[in-house]
Amino acid sequence: MLDELDRRILEILAANARVSLKELAQEAGLSSPSAAERLRKLEERGVLDGFTISVNPARLGYPLQAIVRIRPMPGMLHIVERLIQETPEFIECDKVTGDDCFIAKMLVRDMAELDTILDRIAEKAQTNTSIVKSSPVKRRLPPLI
Repeated sequence: MLDELDRRILEILAANARVSLKELAQEAGLSSPSAAERLRKLEERGVLDGFTISVNPARLGYPLQAIVRIRPMPGMLHIVERLIQETPEFIECDKVTGDDCFIAKMLVRDMAELDTILDRIAEKAQTNTSIVKSSPVKRRLPPLI
């Protein structure tokens, strides 16, 4: 389980993963060696499994985001999964229970690019696509209790 200091460290890192060790230690009320040890233990326990960056897709030329529900045709599950993995415009994908097997997030430059990608999948799966208008809740930490 996490103690209060672990939770504080995770909150600080979630707000700014680029924070220096010195700043992290100060904000958490620890010495730099103690903060470093806490980070190491969080990584060893698998609580922290990486540090990442956040980019603005529109600034990279991808103004459209789409959520695609994908239901492979019989016998096509593994082929569709591989196709999703090999298509870089799919930036996230979850294998789920229910009628659909995959729920994926895509970034595309325009509707024509979306159609081209979905056409490749259409031979092997049914898709249902929604265009993202906004994201009122960005990726965030779950409650740290």
